[in-house]
Amino acid sequence: MPPIPPPRADGFTTTTPVPLYWAEYGDPEAPPLLLLHGGPGASHDYLLPQMLELAREHRLVTYDQRGGGRSRADDDRATIGWQDQVADVERVARELRVAPLSLVGYSWGGLLALLYAIEAAEGRVGAAPASLALIDPAPATRGYRETFEREFARRQAGPVVAALREELQRSGLRERNPEAFRQRSFELSVAGYFADPRRAHDLTPFRVTGRVQQSIWQSLGDYDILPALRTLRLPAVVLHGQEDPIPLASSDAVARALGTECIVLHDCGHVPYVEQPDQLFPPLLAFLREQRASLHPTG
Repeated sequence: MPPIPPPRADGFTTTTPVPLYWAEYGDPEAPPLLLLHGGPGASHDYLLPQMLELAREHRLVTYDQRGGGRSRADDDRATIGWQDQVADVERVARELRVAPLSLVGYSWGGLLALLYAIEAAEGRVGAAPASLALIDPAPATRGYRETFEREFARRQAGPVVAALREELQRSGLRERNPEAFRQRSFELSVAGYFADPRRAHDLTPFRVTGRVQQSIWQSLGDYDILPALRTLRLPAVVLHGQEDPIPLASSDAVARALGTECIVLHDCGHVPYVEQPDQLFPPLLAFLREQRASLHPTG
């Protein structure tokens, strides 16, 4: 896997309740994109370097969401809810001048983008998004989330991952090369997300702040965003790995509610930018180009 290049610019926000670390890639004069990472409670860098494909045609802005990565609060006991994350999207976009606001959301970031769009449509935040690109978005209802949790647990306890875990324990790698052992342990902890667990080797390692993740999911309660999505009128695309433990039915329902298509990525689990970049990026970039053209028609 190639190394992650340094950002063209980075820093910490000054208009958010907690300073949020941000990074920017690509041509500063190119059309902007705001990339929302998954988790919740993770950081932006595990999307890299692969998602830098978007920086070839865009000014790509991303940040560590509140409570994760380099955006940890001084008081780690503070409760963080989904409304805090939505409000942060607006503040980051305004401070870093991401306008028009085109959102690309991956996993939890996809659900966050949808929550933001709903709140904007209902007048609770400003700067309604110009478009949404959703990559394997987190489940749209609590029921779909429960289905995902059962399926991921089943895969992690299944014979393939169990055999790989046993092989690691017998390898002596812990004593011979502790760093390599930690890397392999990380790969096995996320193996259930992949159609082929061996591809986990190509995912940049990351950590999730468990307290933040739990706090945000609890704040959503027994949620179902599908009725609210049916009232939205904005360009959107949904892309979903066929073998993602998150049910394809969830992304199908999101796409239908938004009046758009769900593009199914074959031989692919939850991490298409690692597993199937050749399937992911062409339709994603085509959608973004189409939206740019509609905002800036020529002739």
